[in-house]
Amino acid sequence: MGHDIAFDTPLGSVSGWRADPMGAPRGGLVVVQEIFGVNAHMRGVADRYAAEGFVALVPAYFDPVERGVELGYAREDVDRGRGLVDALGLERANSVTAAAARQLQQEGLRVGVVGFCWGGTVALLANLRLGLPAVSYYGARNVRVLEERRPGEPLRAPMQFHFGEHDGSISSADVELHRRKLPDANVNVYPAGHAFDREVDPKVFDAASARLAHTRTLAFFDAALR
Repeated sequence: MGHDIAFDTPLGSVSGWRADPMGAPRGGLVVVQEIFGVNAHMRGVADRYAAEGFVALVPAYFDPVERGVELGYAREDVDRGRGLVDALGLERANSVTAAAARQLQQEGLRVGVVGFCWGGTVALLANLRLGLPAVSYYGARNVRVLEERRPGEPLRAPMQFHFGEHDGSISSADVELHRRKLPDANVNVYPAGHAFDREVDPKVFDAASARLAHTRTLAFFDAALR
C-alpha cells in the first residue's frame, strides 16, 4: 500500500513514506514520527490511515541532520534518537511539516497532522504556527511549547490530545496544563503508559487504549477536514 517518496523542503530534499487509500481520499495527513525515524512502526501507522481512507505522508524528519535513520527501541536507540531531535530542533521540524502539508494541499486535499511522542509536539506546533488541524499523541515536549509560546498565541485550528495516565514522562499536572492553557482542545486520557499506540512494542502497547484513541482520531479528522 505504501511506497518511498522524496519532496522538497527549505532544508533540501527530504525522503519519507507515503500510503494512499484505495478509493477517493477523506483527506491528507502528515504523520510525524517518534524519535526513532521512519521505521517499520511508522510505515505501519501510515498504512493504517490509508486503509481508513486518508493519504498519509510520513516525512523523514531527521534527513537534514542524518539520512536513512531507522531505529529500534533499545537504550542506545533512544539516546541516538534524542540526540537527533536536539540537532534538528522544533523550528526546522516545523518547516518540514509545512512542506509536506503543501505537497498534499497541491493535490486538492484538506490536510491535518498527527504525531507521536516527539512527533506529538511537532503536531502541536503545526497547529500553532501553520494553522493545521492536529492530533498529538503523548507529546512530552508539549509543556515546553505551551510555556514558551508567544503571548496570546491561540490554537489556530481544531486540536486533540491523547495521554496515558501512567506515562512517566507526562504527569497529571502536565495534562491539566493542556486543559488550562488550551481550553478549546479535546484532551483524552487512557489507562495506559507512554507510547501506548506503538503496536510493535509489547512492553508499551495497550490495545484497548490504542483502539479508542484511533477511533477518536478518525472522528476528529472527519470533522476537522470537511
